[in-house]
Amino acid sequence: MPPAPGRPAAPDRRRSTALATAVTVAALGLPGPLAGPATAAAQQPAPPPNGTTLWYDRPATDWESQSLPIGNGALGASVFGGVETEQLQFNEKSLWTGGPGSPGYNFGDWTTARPGALDEVQQRIATDKRVDPSWVAGKLGQPKSGFGAYQAFGDVRLSFLRPPANYTDYRRQLDISDATAGVSYTADGVRYTREYFTSAPDNVLVARLTADRPGRIGFTASITTASDRSRNLTAANGRITLSGRLNDNGMRFESQLQVINTGGTRVDNSDGTVTVEGADSVTLLLAAGTDYADDYPTYRGDDPHAAVTRRVDTAAAKPHQALRAAHVRDYQRLFQRLRLDVGQRMPAIPTDELLTSYRRGQTDPAASRALEVLFFQYGRYLLVSSSRTGSLPANLQGVWNNSTSPPWSADYHVNINFQMNYWPAETTNLSETALPLFDYVDGMVEPGRVTAKKIHDNRGWVVHNETNPFGFTGVHNYPSAFWMPEAGAWLAQHYYEHYRFTRDDRFLRERAYPLMKELTQFWLDELVVDPRDGKLVVTPSYSPEHGDFSAGAAMSQQIVWDLLTNVSEAAGEVGDGDTEFRAQVAATLATLDPGTRIGSWGQLQEWKEDWDSRDDTHRHVSHLFGLFPGRQISPLTTPGYAEAAKVSLTARGDGGTGWSKAWKINFWARLLDGNHSHKMLSELLKTSTLDNLWDNHPPFQIDGNFGATAGVAEMLLQSQTGVIDVLPALPDVWADGSVSGLRARGDVTVGTEWSGRTATRITLDPGHTGPLRVRSALFGGRFQVTDATTGRRVDVARDGQEIRFTGVAGHRYVAESLAQVAMRMPATAAPGKPFPLEVTFSAKATTLPAGTLTPHLPGGWTYEPTATDVRPIRPGRSRTYTFQVTPALGAEKLQAVRVALTGDDWRVESFGRLTVETAAPCAVPAPAAPVLAWDPRSGSTVEDSSPHDRDATIVGTPHVRQERADLGRAHPRR
Repeated sequence: MPPAPGRPAAPDRRRSTALATAVTVAALGLPGPLAGPATAAAQQPAPPPNGTTLWYDRPATDWESQSLPIGNGALGASVFGGVETEQLQFNEKSLWTGGPGSPGYNFGDWTTARPGALDEVQQRIATDKRVDPSWVAGKLGQPKSGFGAYQAFGDVRLSFLRPPANYTDYRRQLDISDATAGVSYTADGVRYTREYFTSAPDNVLVARLTADRPGRIGFTASITTASDRSRNLTAANGRITLSGRLNDNGMRFESQLQVINTGGTRVDNSDGTVTVEGADSVTLLLAAGTDYADDYPTYRGDDPHAAVTRRVDTAAAKPHQALRAAHVRDYQRLFQRLRLDVGQRMPAIPTDELLTSYRRGQTDPAASRALEVLFFQYGRYLLVSSSRTGSLPANLQGVWNNSTSPPWSADYHVNINFQMNYWPAETTNLSETALPLFDYVDGMVEPGRVTAKKIHDNRGWVVHNETNPFGFTGVHNYPSAFWMPEAGAWLAQHYYEHYRFTRDDRFLRERAYPLMKELTQFWLDELVVDPRDGKLVVTPSYSPEHGDFSAGAAMSQQIVWDLLTNVSEAAGEVGDGDTEFRAQVAATLATLDPGTRIGSWGQLQEWKEDWDSRDDTHRHVSHLFGLFPGRQISPLTTPGYAEAAKVSLTARGDGGTGWSKAWKINFWARLLDGNHSHKMLSELLKTSTLDNLWDNHPPFQIDGNFGATAGVAEMLLQSQTGVIDVLPALPDVWADGSVSGLRARGDVTVGTEWSGRTATRITLDPGHTGPLRVRSALFGGRFQVTDATTGRRVDVARDGQEIRFTGVAGHRYVAESLAQVAMRMPATAAPGKPFPLEVTFSAKATTLPAGTLTPHLPGGWTYEPTATDVRPIRPGRSRTYTFQVTPALGAEKLQAVRVALTGDDWRVESFGRLTVETAAPCAVPAPAAPVLAWDPRSGSTVEDSSPHDRDATIVGTPHVRQERADLGRAHPRR
């Protein structure tokens, strides 16, 4: 992104003539109150903490950081929860300016011929090696014209007739376990409640307002919209209709809000509002739609009036409970597939207070884990809510937007951001949410062919840096973010990954492979022989938003390598008889520069020339594409390149924007460093997350939410190399836990339970029959594999920590450890003071053979005895061994303790952590008293090397003398 604001598969593409979305709004009692402005009213009992609920004790006043999002793919709404006035800001994802009908729209294609322009740029790069982006943009770019922006649709406002002067027990919440939002409070002895949800099966948003005493609901409902459009607003029979056209492109839009009251009166007002007074309950039904259709080149369909009317009428004919039940059933069918438990315990405090405490390091470990798990699951919630079949895919803000000129148009940036939105779709068991992505990319092909011919004179199709719903596949002229022909190849990775996860042969044959093949034809025409070494390279090539144009930048080469590798595999899977094409792909792969090169300081080079700087902390780390989301680099298959990637990543540091930190979660997980991966998750939460848990670029940008969710999944399960790797990057802070419902390539659903950072039980549910390769530390010890469907033991081939066997579709396989290890030690210890470490081994179904037990402790620690021989332990028996451990003072308070029992060709481990007390701060001396200090390294500042941050400044002439070494250790620099 610029530095400042600026589907499982269906083989046939969706073609719609009008998109419309209905919303039903109704208010019910919610399970429990929230705190709010104090009155003398009686307090309601506090609700039990819910690990899947975001909740707050005051209304939202800021859309970006406080409103709560609900959505069903096409329609989104943001809940404010006001007491005097409720505001539901809503969106329909196809409402866009720009495109056909907008003055000067050209799909980003050159409006005049530029013979030789691309050759001129390539020649200068060949001569000068690196070329300024502004010069390249002048030769190959052009100003944006009619690109447009995603539009806020409008606001539903409920102005309450008799708002209370005071209220108590206020609670505003979003429960992501059933995708319902709500508001509740008490005023004048009456409990008021509202509930909101957006139903995908009925295509409606539903809100219901009630009170615990009859006749207490009264408000005036209105709809407002922006001034950049014509507006016709009427109210009849309790229905508010807003219709009009956007001034920019003439797009038709319409929304209808039906007000249904039980009890009381309802009046249609001449200004297009509806007033309800003295009602027992009220249900509101809102539908919205446009005449957008994904049909190139007009992108227009039917007037939305009929579709909007039908949806409101259909919703109004159903009881509220039927709408709610259908919504919850549909949503939970997706969301409840995956459960994660890392020993979290949600405290009974509002979510913004929990986040603040987490930022300050003031939450206890169980509460910290609760926030992390909630954030992980929140990403899954947001994906389900912003990407459902029949809608456009999730954009830079998902489906939520309150502006007519949002940052970066809230568009589809395809130089990473759009792709990041869908990173968790397959791994976290939400494969269906990727279908809008495939529909959308399929729709790019036709305009992309025109761009490929006009700008590149190539076969196939192409899309550059960003796009809109109107087939913008060409270029603009922002120098550092206009040229990226590799974007289509990156998008194609999602198609092949969908196949690898689902093994859907029809999807591969009918959708993925044809699209990938046509992209490959583009690249067979586009690649150029590099005179430096004869390799095929991309030129001009640009590492996104960083540096100069050159030939063969690492990311460009890695993306093309990924496409050609995938299409070569896919050609074999579908049995493509085009032998000439397959031979050309093989020959091209053989001569392609792979984009993996180790530089002078051990780094993975970002460019083909060794231009990387150790001091560069740019937010993009694009040259690690082959590590993630690619599969070109892995510590297990290419350890040298993985180490170079680590050097580069370390040099870039842990800073960056929200989405950048999210990418780094995934990088460190792929490098099998769970602690650093978790550190990036923590940094994202602390510095780049808003109070409503939206990712903050800044400003709000949803890809960071999705990238973080994908990163957590990568810590727990990886399969990119063809091996199902269980708990490959588990952080120390999640030492005990369980997960179910993760997905691995090969159509395998995986669950695991672990203790002391080691898996104790793994379940595998293959959807296809075939060979399975599984890697886990569990298989380095004593274990057995059982077919739970038949109850029979499964013979496996074992190689170190990897096993192989043939899985049968529909069967469940369970791998379990035959030895349990439990460690017991105090929660805290003091340097130099021994403590007991008890290790208990238990044998399960078979005898645990003899082995050697050894603790693995932090540096400087000692233990007795130095090693212990463990005699065989019979089934059902346990034995405990005790060590006396003496800790040493270290820089970190939390220290890891590991124990390992090693036998002939097997090993079982356990892990724990304890807090080691550091030296107490020294007393503050009297003002006139001398202070003993070590010599400053320079100037008059004495740096404190302890965690207490007590740097000192020497005033006057210091009198310093060396003291005993033990004094220096006891009193770190003062």
